[in-house]
Amino acid sequence: MVHIGSVVMGASDVRRAAAFWKAALGYVEREPQADDWVVLVPAEGPGAGVSLGRSDAPVQEVPRVHLDLYTDEQDAEVARLLALGATETDWKLYPEDPDFVVLADTEGNRFCVIDTTHG
Repeated sequence: MVHIGSVVMGASDVRRAAAFWKAALGYVEREPQADDWVVLVPAEGPGAGVSLGRSDAPVQEVPRVHLDLYTDEQDAEVARLLALGATETDWKLYPEDPDFVVLADTEGNRFCVIDTTHG
């Protein structure tokens, strides 16, 4: 049996991206980060890691893979993530009455903030 150990994302500035995701998720570095690579893991308890690797590839406007962050306080979490450096996206694919908000991290990588109370 296998399990997801880490989700890997590209970043042109690994240190900036790591600072954002550490603050956003409450993660810590698994080992000291390098300029081109870092693995972030939950500060306490189990959970998938987030790895950031140096990349000059362009960000996909509609990524095939992205993170979904679950919360029962969507408005507060969106505001907190925006204050940490996330940006709002011009997402044209919202359904009617969506339970998610699409943001981008400091590198432009899209992710969703899912409202778990939406039903």
